[in-house]
This record gives sequence, structure tokens and C-alpha cells, in this order.
Amino acid sequence: MSSVDGGDDVPWDDVGFVISSRYRVSVLERLSEGPATPTQIATDSESAVAHVSRALQELRDRSLVELLVPEQRRKGRVYGITDDAENIWHVIQTQQMA
Repeated sequence: MSSVDGGDDVPWDDVGFVISSRYRVSVLERLSEGPATPTQIATDSESAVAHVSRALQELRDRSLVELLVPEQRRKGRVYGITDDAENIWHVIQTQQMA
């Protein structure tokens, strides 16, 4: 993605997917500030951990967030935002969609 503001190469399907859930929006917003665990995200966004976990899984399925620790780890799972998601978050903020 070269020009995020240009409109031609913006992944609108992914943008629409993110903004259709306030939980996905809050998870991306929190992760745009830096890596975090589901509990940290839930606390920071004042959401239930179950909602955050579901949003993380949905975002992971689209390669918008990534697990930064080994898959088999059950406690202390740290997630980060991908480059694609950084671009999508930029579009959401620039277009004032969140």
C-alpha cells in the first residue's frame, strides 16, 4: 500500500470488517499503541475479556494482529498489530470512522 489516503489501494473490505465491531476497533486502537495481552486490552478498553478474545481471533484470522509468543502458550499471550493493520487503522483514523 503506497498511498493510504489516495483511496485506490485502500483495503476497504478490511476497513469495513474492523469498523463493524466496536470490539475490533478498540482492540486495534489499543494495539496501535503497542503490544498487549487480552487482559490489558480489556482493561484499557473497558471491555469484557471474552469480547476482546473473540475480536483478537477474528483480527488474527485476517492477519491484522499477530501472536508474539509461542502458539502453545496459554498464559501471558501477547499480541501485536501487523503492518497491514497499521495502514487500516491509519485509514480509519484519517477518515474519522472510529
